[in-house]
Amino acid sequence: MGLFERYLSVWVALGILAGVGLGLVAPGLFQTVAALEIAHVNLVVAVFIWVMIYPMMIQIDFAAVKHVGRRPRGLVLTLVVNWLIKPFTMAGLGVLFFQYVFAPWVDPQSASEYIAGMILLGVAPCTAMVFVWSQLTKGDPNYTLVQVSVNDLIMVFAFAPIAAFLLGVTKVAVPWETLVLSTVLYVVLPLVAGVATRHLWLAAGGTQRLARGVAALKPWSVVGLIATVVLLFGFQARTLVEQPMVIALIAVPLVIQSYGIFFISAIGARWLRLPHEIAAPACLIGTSNFFELAVAVAISLFGLQSGAALATVVGVLVEVPVMLSLVAIANRTRHWYPATGA
Repeated sequence: MGLFERYLSVWVALGILAGVGLGLVAPGLFQTVAALEIAHVNLVVAVFIWVMIYPMMIQIDFAAVKHVGRRPRGLVLTLVVNWLIKPFTMAGLGVLFFQYVFAPWVDPQSASEYIAGMILLGVAPCTAMVFVWSQLTKGDPNYTLVQVSVNDLIMVFAFAPIAAFLLGVTKVAVPWETLVLSTVLYVVLPLVAGVATRHLWLAAGGTQRLARGVAALKPWSVVGLIATVVLLFGFQARTLVEQPMVIALIAVPLVIQSYGIFFISAIGARWLRLPHEIAAPACLIGTSNFFELAVAVAISLFGLQSGAALATVVGVLVEVPVMLSLVAIANRTRHWYPATGA
């Protein structure tokens, strides 16, 4: 691992501090950046996520993608965890903590909004950030692409019904423009650019030219991640500073959910005898969240200053350090899995 990847947790921590500090010192700057959006998708954040993902997309070999169907068990694990387990455990933990454990400290209205925000996180499996976690665990990029693509397709049809059921309402006004535009910006465009770049480099100098190009661009993935973290925390700096107790309460069930889903997935991967390069991304896809969509839907349904919107932002706060710890666990447990394909 390079310098950037080896100390990624340090860079992320500095990014969080920088984002909060800049958000407090120059709130007008972040308000201006926050206004640059289409269908609740912030264009600046989209650019940084694009920079983060593009170097990883270059490594995808479409000649190998067609063989993924021969190893379906990794896909089965991802889909079962993401759509039959994760949304319901998230809702259960939200109810347990905010209607019972934390009830003395939280009023009922706020509690219901925090639960709603958690549910929206639970029903939105990760899209963009998965490619970062997959790369850090040396996951199979082709298999990861297929897992993300299938999840995106299912999300188009399943997000609203599951969210509606768990929120206890008859209809959830999902911003479909946000979902479609996010998928295009965070997956389709960098994928097309990556495939084109791979083709050009292979034509120009073969695998050696490709390897040199990937190595040169790799640090930019981390730069994109840190820049995204700075912006997200700059946007919410005032709220994060003014409501530390509430943030801590929301973080507790989110952290439990993250580690719980990871270990449920890990046990399933061992039972299915998945190789590490498929098992690790499968576990991390279920653990991570499509927080861009969750934040947008929470704002659309409940408002920018709502408890639901705050809960989704706390999800971002929790996700990065938790996911880095889970990446470390996944790398240290490589010996749990067979060396050859499932």
